[in-house]
Amino acid sequence: MPETATGGPIEIWFRVPRPSGQDEARIGQKGTLAYVWARRGTRPRAVQDTRYASAYLFGAVCPQRGVGAGLVMPRADTEGLNAHLAEIARTVAPGAHAILVLDGAGWHKSNDLVIPDTISLLMLPPYAPELNPVENIWQYVRGN
Repeated sequence: MPETATGGPIEIWFRVPRPSGQDEARIGQKGTLAYVWARRGTRPRAVQDTRYASAYLFGAVCPQRGVGAGLVMPRADTEGLNAHLAEIARTVAPGAHAILVLDGAGWHKSNDLVIPDTISLLMLPPYAPELNPVENIWQYVRGN
């Protein structure tokens, strides 16, 4: 494991982006068109559920140690990211310092962000998803 100038280990963590490039994945149910069997030429009425509900998955991984930290939150915002940072801090190896690679979403740069002492943030340049080696994890998770 790499070491810091003070001799402690460094862990590189990656926020797990969804296919659109964001680090949080919205999952949920949203009503679709309602279809019913009917005689040709008729237009029967069909009850359709138009309600929807969503949750956001926050995820990060440390490939070197093979560990991850994730949360399910009601919204993708600063409050959710603060909770996720606290979860990552609990997962970082004792005595280690984590460098968390993430994109530049608004809540990633908020003044209300509480960054634990064991974590440093490294922002990727805009429109550079190829710099994150775990880019397709949400796509895999949704497909499996």
